[in-house]
Amino acid sequence: MSAPRAAWRLVRALLQLAKGLAIVRLRFSGLDAAGRQREIQRWSAGVLQALGVRLVVEGRPRPGAALVVANHVSWLDIAALHASCPQARFVSKADVLGWPVVGWLVRSVGTLFIERASKRDALRVVHQMAQALAQGDCVAVFPEGTTSDGRGVLPFHANLLQAAIAHGVPIQPAALRFSDPQHAVSPAAEFIGETTLVQSVWSIVSARDLTVRVRWLPAQASAHADRRALAQRLQQEIEQGLLDL
Repeated sequence: MSAPRAAWRLVRALLQLAKGLAIVRLRFSGLDAAGRQREIQRWSAGVLQALGVRLVVEGRPRPGAALVVANHVSWLDIAALHASCPQARFVSKADVLGWPVVGWLVRSVGTLFIERASKRDALRVVHQMAQALAQGDCVAVFPEGTTSDGRGVLPFHANLLQAAIAHGVPIQPAALRFSDPQHAVSPAAEFIGETTLVQSVWSIVSARDLTVRVRWLPAQASAHADRRALAQRLQQEIEQGLLDL
């Protein structure tokens, strides 16, 4: 991808970010939940399009209260999932709050934040998740706790699943994979190791024909489940979903 085209994509993405800020500041307070979800879906799809990323969705998220669990590859995962599941409230690491502009934006759409290194904070977030699920919300988490290279799935942490188990809320897994014409798993989307956000953004806008595929897998019951066994089963299902992709 030529540098001028990549720069143009970056400009379009910044304009889309500015549009999101304007929508949240000027329109959100006057919209009902359905209206906010429509705006989130349009904006998320617009971010992917501005960055030159094609979205392919297989299946669909279940309606109503649910805990969505997905593998984690990139900061773009949230936009990819929101483009087909705009009702989801994500649990994100607290570091995102420090990202310029983006931190404020994601907080404004109902994101829950967690200090990954703190067990006490994990308990607080599980309680918040349980409250949201009990109220009929959809909550989304990345049980790996960090990003992978997208070729497989890291071990799932089970603690956040307790929020769904406590209220018997269904859990729906989703598999995400970034690819391009030369790579079944594109290195352009990797956000691991010492990669900075700026480096990751430039890698994505410089990619040629980058595609993100989201496969929604069947929801399953959580009531009375052993959370560790459930976490292992969900991990295996998403691993199989990635193989199918």
